[in-house]
Amino acid sequence: MKNMTLYLPGFQIESLRRKPQTAQQILAKKLAELKQKTFSQLSECFGEFIPQHCLRPSKSGSLSRQRLFSKENTFWAFMSQVLDADGGCQEVVRKLQAFAAMRSNPLPSSSTAAYCRARKKLDTHELEVILQHTAEQLKPSDGAGSFKGRRVIVVDGTGLSMPDTEVNQEVWPQQKNLTPGCSFPQAALCACFCLQTGGLLSYQLGNKKSHELPLLRKQWDTFHAGDVFLGDKGFCSFFDVHKFKEKGVDSVITLARRKPATAAEADKVLGENDLLIHW
Repeated sequence: MKNMTLYLPGFQIESLRRKPQTAQQILAKKLAELKQKTFSQLSECFGEFIPQHCLRPSKSGSLSRQRLFSKENTFWAFMSQVLDADGGCQEVVRKLQAFAAMRSNPLPSSSTAAYCRARKKLDTHELEVILQHTAEQLKPSDGAGSFKGRRVIVVDGTGLSMPDTEVNQEVWPQQKNLTPGCSFPQAALCACFCLQTGGLLSYQLGNKKSHELPLLRKQWDTFHAGDVFLGDKGFCSFFDVHKFKEKGVDSVITLARRKPATAAEADKVLGENDLLIHW
């Protein structure tokens, strides 16, 4: 084997002791590769998923001229910012400067002001169209990877920090235990994902007074007969399970109960602390 490697340096045999990479490790590796790409390279990777008419210059007004901060460049620069580790604007401006230098165009200022103004001009409706388009593009046609031919929709909620403005403080007020004016407005988000593709299907925004369940009910149209709803104990509600059943949607939810079930009460013991309970 040593001699073979000496004469054929490109020939490698993986150690039999090496464990195969998990799906999470593979995803992390691909994400790290994407973070290294320029925003123009991102357009080459994901351009087929984006409807091109949404990135064309507007007929008039904001983002109507072809320049460095055009609608297309601003969109892909924003995408690069989302993927970036720190999510700051300065790194995006650096990439824009590199893009301009590569095309022998005048270098933009190192200030982030121009980029931030251009980003605010992106039309929200067009971003929603792009979201719906990507969900459709990611929809598998042959049902490969589905659960017995059924689509599984994962629902989960999280919190978001919004830009610190007076208007946002009214819409998404901060928590009461924080000093007024010393924290960002807090928004609540509930989203539906396709377990098969990881694609975002729909979402709803609320504030600290909005529970995940009311936000989910605004997304019932995302589910179709034959789908499977997968959620944690925050979505454990007989009313919602019943309404989903009426739509032909089955539910798999963590049971919310104070007293833990015992092995004697379980229909089947699947493993340690893993019981199948009939509800």
